[in-house]
Amino acid sequence: MRLDRFLSHSSGLSRNQVKVLLHSGEVVIDGVPARNSGLQVNANNHITLAGAVLVWPRHYYVMLHKPLGYVCSTEESAHPLVASLIEHTWAASLHSAGRLDADTSGLVLLTSDGSWSHALTSPRRTCNKTYLVGVKHPLQPQLVQSFAKGVVLKDDPKQTRPAQLEIIDPLTARVTLHEGRYHQVRRMFAACGNRVESLHRESIGNLRLDAALQPGQWRELTSAEIANV
Repeated sequence: MRLDRFLSHSSGLSRNQVKVLLHSGEVVIDGVPARNSGLQVNANNHITLAGAVLVWPRHYYVMLHKPLGYVCSTEESAHPLVASLIEHTWAASLHSAGRLDADTSGLVLLTSDGSWSHALTSPRRTCNKTYLVGVKHPLQPQLVQSFAKGVVLKDDPKQTRPAQLEIIDPLTARVTLHEGRYHQVRRMFAACGNRVESLHRESIGNLRLDAALQPGQWRELTSAEIANV
């Protein structure tokens, strides 16, 4: 983690306050004053601020019911950021483990643990994701078989992995993917001559969106959930 980010999270100070302390030599790493805000530090470093030992911050793991209109970016955007829904000082340390665009609602996992999110989103790992999909045109029965075989997208010659499609009613389906290409659900339906009108992620791996969470609400994951993704 960058030194300035660590100092901000562990002390509760703003980035500007941290810069002043670094400039004044109040920050000491392993006995040596540190002034480089971009220095990479880890839990093995002994870091003090004005003589007080700073404790390495614990990791956070959050399940969020993302509402429409929010984005999973960590940078400024025309849309509000999902992290703004989490009113805690540690919210700034979170990033999304698998993003949803502004027009998609549902389950988003956020964490400060880069290793955990990498393991969850790595292309080498098959992590099922299930979506509830509303479409413009009535769903045809043969679409189930088309998804099961894999779909050739209009702008990508590589066929998708087989996916499961369950028709719930003429305009609603549940889709389970085993990979995570860009806007994949929308592109698969478009390649089959239909259009996605609404998209809601229900689950990632073994984690389902908590039914008690309303749009915009969140909770921390349990230790069992963190280990069971």
